[in-house]
Amino acid sequence: MTPPTDSLAAIRRAILQGDLTAEQSTLAALHTSAAQNGTLNALITTFTQQAPEQARRIDSRLRAGEHLPLAGVPIVIKDNICLGPDFARPGDALGYGGPTTCASRILAEYHSPFTATAAQRLIDAGAIIIGKSNLDEFAMGSSTEHSAFGPTRNPHASNRVPGGSSGGSAAALAAGMCAAALGSDTGGSVRQPAALCGVVGVKPTYGRVSRWGLVAYASSLDQIGIFAHSVPDAASLLEIIAGHDPLDATSSQRPGENWSAAAAAPPPAGLLVGVPRQARTNLNHPAVSAAMRRCEDAISAAGGRIVEIDLTTTDLAVAAYYIVAAAEASSNLARFDGVRYGRRAALNDGEGLEELYRRSRAEGFGPEVKRRIMLGTHVLSSGYYDAYYLKALKVRRLIEQDFARAFAHAGCHALLMPTSPAPAFAIGEKASDPLALYLEDIYTVGVNLAGLPAISIPAGWAALPDGVLPVGVQVIAPAFNESSMFNVAGLLERSGVSRRAG
Repeated sequence: MTPPTDSLAAIRRAILQGDLTAEQSTLAALHTSAAQNGTLNALITTFTQQAPEQARRIDSRLRAGEHLPLAGVPIVIKDNICLGPDFARPGDALGYGGPTTCASRILAEYHSPFTATAAQRLIDAGAIIIGKSNLDEFAMGSSTEHSAFGPTRNPHASNRVPGGSSGGSAAALAAGMCAAALGSDTGGSVRQPAALCGVVGVKPTYGRVSRWGLVAYASSLDQIGIFAHSVPDAASLLEIIAGHDPLDATSSQRPGENWSAAAAAPPPAGLLVGVPRQARTNLNHPAVSAAMRRCEDAISAAGGRIVEIDLTTTDLAVAAYYIVAAAEASSNLARFDGVRYGRRAALNDGEGLEELYRRSRAEGFGPEVKRRIMLGTHVLSSGYYDAYYLKALKVRRLIEQDFARAFAHAGCHALLMPTSPAPAFAIGEKASDPLALYLEDIYTVGVNLAGLPAISIPAGWAALPDGVLPVGVQVIAPAFNESSMFNVAGLLERSGVSRRAG
């Protein structure tokens, strides 16, 4: 039986050739999940009965001659992406959508009446959703420690974080529970856990993938992303979930492309890859610096040229991001009040609506969510709007211009940067220092502020006292130029950078 640790392409090929059934593939994934999840806590919900039922339906459709590009491929989705009661297939009301919790007590019993567009496109292609993954509450975090259901652990070292906020999806994939996964990336929440867990993570251009059915954190930054075992697997998944969606006003009209071909193609003549001076710092872990050097050498060996560029706003990106994101979170999360949505607190006699709101939100939200709501409310308040929020928007524009200069004026096809400055840190290590945790995002948040596509790929290993942990690098491309992103990432993956000791 082909296990889910194999590539998506291998599972798909085995099923289409008749060497494996969708049911067998699904049962193998569920078996691995049952064995691993007790330790890793990667999944909040597992569809142990419903997923095999859906797999049997897929097998029947294959026998009837239907073409399903993801037939029987087991996939996990982050639990801030909605699944409705009929998510198996339009018209098949199987009634097992399960809750969409956002890893929060306030939504612990919420069941979505509809399915997110990105998830539905995977399901329509024959994928089997085997579970919903753990995350930092409402996707606010960089470690998947801030979950009402407990922290997720890194499959490479169970005392360390998997990254966040999509750490459950990254850990599930790295542990072999699935062949691919969906997450969301607001400031690096797909790419950073991908790097820390040793898998591929893609953040598409803002608007490339529909956000319909993704519970909003920061609407101008959120983007559904992909976890996969390889660059070609990630490219083939993006081909399925990308495309215009009339249900999402921010969804781009641009058609998808053959990104699988781009991932496999040789680099273009005159390939130019920029490396920011600000990413070459002794604050990076030595294994991260070594990974960058190996990737630069691989690009040069393939006939490309590395050019040093300036991203002068790198040091400003974290501050700008945490003001913009918190402001939008304050607005988006106002709806969770115990009346319209979410857990409703019990009241004593004589207590009114104001106390209901206060107590429901106090009991329902965790500390990190409360911190960001309060920060966002503060920067939007009278007397502070100009000093903080408006200034952050101006810095956001400078960040966009920084990237535009690198691509338009320096002529770079893509940029190469670390994904995270260090390998995974210990669970609890940064719990008392939110700023230290926020600085883990220094290389990722600028991409979201500028709306660009980026991919993190495994690029080496760090030997630490308690184990050997993966490190990653990211390839960033101009908006809607995922082809260049996949092309450079495919080149690096084929060069074997991830197999060399860090």
